[in-house]
Amino acid sequence: MEIWQYDAVSLAQAYREKRLTPVLVVDALLARIDRLDPLINAFVAIAPDCRTQAEESAKRIEAGSPRGPLEGIPVAVKDSLCVAGMTASWGTRVFADNVCDADELPIRRLRDAGAIMIGKTNTSEFAVEGYTANALFGVTGNPWNPDLTPGGSSGGPVAAVAAGFVPVAIGTDGGGSIRRPAAYTGLFGLKPTIGRVPRDGGLPQLLLDFEVAGPLARSLRDCRLFHSVLAGPDPADPRSRRFADENAGRDAKGLRILYVERFADAPCDPAILASCGRAAEHLAALGHNVTGGKLPFDLGAFSRFWSHIAPVGLARLVREIPAMTKASETYLAMAEKGKAVAVAEFAAGLETVDRLRRDVSLAFQNVDLIMLPSCAAMPWPADQAWPETIDGQPVGPRGHAVYTGWVNGAGHPAVAIPAEPSDNGMPIGFQLVGDLGSESLLMDVAEAFEAHTGGWRRWPKLFSGPEENDVR
Repeated sequence: MEIWQYDAVSLAQAYREKRLTPVLVVDALLARIDRLDPLINAFVAIAPDCRTQAEESAKRIEAGSPRGPLEGIPVAVKDSLCVAGMTASWGTRVFADNVCDADELPIRRLRDAGAIMIGKTNTSEFAVEGYTANALFGVTGNPWNPDLTPGGSSGGPVAAVAAGFVPVAIGTDGGGSIRRPAAYTGLFGLKPTIGRVPRDGGLPQLLLDFEVAGPLARSLRDCRLFHSVLAGPDPADPRSRRFADENAGRDAKGLRILYVERFADAPCDPAILASCGRAAEHLAALGHNVTGGKLPFDLGAFSRFWSHIAPVGLARLVREIPAMTKASETYLAMAEKGKAVAVAEFAAGLETVDRLRRDVSLAFQNVDLIMLPSCAAMPWPADQAWPETIDGQPVGPRGHAVYTGWVNGAGHPAVAIPAEPSDNGMPIGFQLVGDLGSESLLMDVAEAFEAHTGGWRRWPKLFSGPEENDVR
């Protein structure tokens, strides 16, 4: 097995057994990035000290004093997260020179556990779009077909993992930005409960408290490992102190799973429906009680409010940051729409969020998990913000993203799981949504599904070597 094919858990074992060192791994990955990243443009910057980080990590491993379970594991970081000594440009010229003085809290936890920050990866401008392109760094392509999008806004992170540049990346999800890109690249991704992964010391929040940080990986066990480091209370984020995982240790068998295939008359690509339908059959074969139906709560009022959230957030930045004049016209226009939203209207919208959270919480008295497609559309041309049609029907900017945003509004956790690919080989994924704090249960079910279906067995052709079908 080549170095770039290792997942994080395998790397950690190889370090313990003295078969690999962090220096050897980082050098191999940097060479791979240098050779192949021009094909997809996943990275926007390589950490200038990443080899120094590897050398220090190697010394700790050799001395038998690792900092934690991630010692020596290379990680790619979405360019909307702050890493000390690197810019957090957020995909915009507004923050192009924003060199961070310190790691924000999730990055600090990774570093304290031994992770090596290998570099920053591309995102859409202000991380509010479902594709990955910006005027600062250009377009990111999908490793499975570089002409198509890897989704967004965590498109750079997923492209880096799927191409074998790193075993794991850290992204953010404010409306589906972990789950949809994971589906487009065949990865696992975890969107945690609001507060499960504490946030502090980062960029301004545009999406209220909806945006959370989480891992993206080729194996569920890597997601579990990284979540164990990222999660847990911190006094800097009071939301992280308010709940425990009530599902920890629960038997992940015989669960009541509601499969919601469609949202009313919103179109979904037939290939996605077919693949997700077969995934539902696999879950049933694992002993779960899977039934089809509709969401047991109404999304109408929340969906109407959703369209105001990012524009109002951008309007706030325009008011507070003079350099916002450097933003692309698309986002300045969004900010103008945000300025036009009345305070009373926005306050009423916040009440719809509270009602959604109540209704979703009540719904989980009658179901254990909700299964949905992660995306409504297959990947579209990489330089386009959204697909104009889905299954022959015209759609707007969020037509591809109908299945994800409500989960962020409700604050519940969700895991993205790879399903059977399309006939042309492009990845497809689905998501399982759980009750508040049910990350462990979600990961148990996802890991059983991975074992049942075989997990990551193939690589994108442009990024695979002679061991393409021998990755474990």
